[in-house]
Amino acid sequence: MQGHWLEFLGLMVAFGISAVIPGADFAMVLRQSIAHGRKAALFTSGGIATAILVHGSYTLLGMGVIVSQSILLFDILKYIGAAYLLYLAIATLRGPSPQPPADLEDHNPRAATAWGAFALGFLTNLLNPKAVLFFLALFTTLVGATTPGPIKVFYVVSMSLELFIWFVLVSVFFTMPQIRNGFFKLGRWFNRITGLTFILLAIRVAVARQH
Repeated sequence: MQGHWLEFLGLMVAFGISAVIPGADFAMVLRQSIAHGRKAALFTSGGIATAILVHGSYTLLGMGVIVSQSILLFDILKYIGAAYLLYLAIATLRGPSPQPPADLEDHNPRAATAWGAFALGFLTNLLNPKAVLFFLALFTTLVGATTPGPIKVFYVVSMSLELFIWFVLVSVFFTMPQIRNGFFKLGRWFNRITGLTFILLAIRVAVARQH
């Protein structure tokens, strides 16, 4: 049992370090926090955390190995992911600049509704092809082959919870009035910067390789 706890701690530390590195998930939560407020950011965080459960599930079922070994499947996944990020970039660049809550008229209802925000977070994480290889690498190097299935499921759920807690903290921080108001002052530049970020992330996904 002690061996499993050490295995668990190693997995959580490795996953935690990767979680705090800014990427598409972080950019999306930041965007939602500033443009649509804390509720939207929290539901987006929930969508991201739920996608982790999907990644963990297919990894445990062995499908991650299939995708990692198939150039065709990996390329299909990465181009879908890149296209989705480009879609987010265009929507961001064409959208209205964030306004203070008292003046905000939401021009993107899907992004502001609870389930719309959840879907944005879920798809942003789910369509990341690197997640396939990342989960496979984590479980191959840090989780023993003899670790029982229920314990592996516990690992995946814990990773999802860890990521959710991190993005809840991100959401709370960026929706603090003094922080959010600073972004409002950027006006259209906020959309331009976040839109460019999504474009760069899309390019990064499109050129990703399996090894």
